[in-house]
Amino acid sequence: MKKLNIGMIGYGFMGRAHSNAYCKVNHFFKLDHQPVLKAVCARNADKARAFAENWGYESVETDWRKLVARPDIDVIDIGSPNNTHLEIALAAAKAGKMILCEKPLAMNLAEARQMTAAVEAARVPNMVWFNYRRVPAISLARQVVDEGRIGKPFHYRATYLQDWTISENVPQGGAALWRLDVDAAGSGVTGDLLAHSIDTAIWLNGPITRVVASTETFVKERIHQETGKKQPVGIDDACMFLARFANGSMGTFESTRYARGRKNFNTFELNGADGSVYFDLEDPHRLEFFEYKTPAGQKVDDHLTGWRSIHVSNFEHPYMDKWWVPGTTIGYEHTFVHALADFLKGLGTGQPARPTFRDALQTQAVCDAVLQSARTNQWEIVPEI
Repeated sequence: MKKLNIGMIGYGFMGRAHSNAYCKVNHFFKLDHQPVLKAVCARNADKARAFAENWGYESVETDWRKLVARPDIDVIDIGSPNNTHLEIALAAAKAGKMILCEKPLAMNLAEARQMTAAVEAARVPNMVWFNYRRVPAISLARQVVDEGRIGKPFHYRATYLQDWTISENVPQGGAALWRLDVDAAGSGVTGDLLAHSIDTAIWLNGPITRVVASTETFVKERIHQETGKKQPVGIDDACMFLARFANGSMGTFESTRYARGRKNFNTFELNGADGSVYFDLEDPHRLEFFEYKTPAGQKVDDHLTGWRSIHVSNFEHPYMDKWWVPGTTIGYEHTFVHALADFLKGLGTGQPARPTFRDALQTQAVCDAVLQSARTNQWEIVPEI
């Protein structure tokens, strides 16, 4: 196998998820490339060294510029806060490195356009870690759509609910809570959670053309961990929006971090003339499917019509032939292994794994339109990418 030297930027939640994928992918997928944990980069040298020792990285850098410049690094993996993505991606593309980037792609559409232009001009392989596409049940939903089992789509509805910021005592900023700091994150639930929902919706149901939205920040001020001072909260705690898709269907999206009891409640439902699918990430090994007509156009017997709950663990289901016997399940971390496997496979076939930066640019355009609509209280057209 060809060695592929990884330069990981960031040692937080995503740094661990990505590193686990690098360690596991070749044990379960037959590929032409093998990731090598060459270097991890973070500002805190002590924490970076501890991370490197735990995961097996060969070296540590505290300046991402040095990491990008190293000739022994093939892939730059951007797992750092959103406000760092642009500069790192531009430098990595200029250096001819492959780039894997956490979502959202950028702080805003303008930055995302620059990043996409840079990787395409440099012709470097690139992918954005919208890992939920690789949940086997969601991949199966895409297969159901592609097989024509949904028919003409009418409705798409998505929710992404959490509850971890309800307390006013939760601070903003710093290494752990930068997602609550607008200067580091760019937006709140729109970029952090709804970006996932939007990416999945576009993947399953096609482009979103216009939106109308409303956002709310429930706690107006929070202590900033780095300054110790209370300052205004600039991110959106909650967002709801209506959408129209290019195929004529209607969409509703809701996200909040103030849904008491919801930890990572990520759901979608697609209703069409011939069938429907429903998914809940908190029950990730199941896809709910309602079939009214078969792909051959035959109507299902009325006395047998009803929702079926498909346990997505058979060898015939997406990715599941690489894991355990039918009836057993896999978890969140496996979605990153699947994404990485697809990326590495794409290097060998010349067919880039998606979502690429250009795909993520489309999601960024919707996010920006949502936030703009919340400011104007009007329908906003999503710019064509």
